[in-house]
Amino acid sequence: MPHQPEPREDVESTYTTGTHRAIGKAAPRRGVAKWPIACLVLVGLIVVGVFGWNWASGELNNRAEAAAASCTAGSASITVVVAPAVLKPIQEAADSWDQSNTVVDDHCVHADILAKTSQQMLDALSGQTSVDSVGGLPDAWIPESTYWGSQLQARNPALIGSLPQSLTSTISADYPFLGLSGTSISETQMRAAQSFRAFLQQPAQKATFAKDGITGT
Repeated sequence: MPHQPEPREDVESTYTTGTHRAIGKAAPRRGVAKWPIACLVLVGLIVVGVFGWNWASGELNNRAEAAAASCTAGSASITVVVAPAVLKPIQEAADSWDQSNTVVDDHCVHADILAKTSQQMLDALSGQTSVDSVGGLPDAWIPESTYWGSQLQARNPALIGSLPQSLTSTISADYPFLGLSGTSISETQMRAAQSFRAFLQQPAQKATFAKDGITGT
């Protein structure tokens, strides 16, 4: 019987890959996974976003600080006369206010604090004595109680620039803040006095009063 040749595999339909045989047309190449690339892109965007946010925030802060430090109209000061009992906490508050570089009407403003008795101040502001005896007309006055403000209202109402607002209190005193008015007090100084009054009414300053034994209202 003639020798029959062994059947041949179609070389076009069969090939060997390493130790495994693939049948049919060449197996498609395995694609590169896309999720690692997507993760890298996402991380890159986050990093760029955080950097951009921090840069923008820093730029705004720098501009704000530059504007505050510019004081294009120069410097200005206010004088606040206080009852001796609250000299310490008011002075501490004024130091903090000065360090915050407060700007009013393009002026960098700071506060000078003087202590005088309420009777001294009432006499000077009502014309019983000279205002020079108390260092000149102040921009604001903080006596022990509203009694002194009402006395000034009765004797010389033209000097009252703003209604008194109590800052804190004890059993016998409420320490009202009176903004004053006069030819020697500019609009900038009046606004600066109002700004200082608002600063004194903040919780941090009330805590300073409490530390000195003066409870808040």
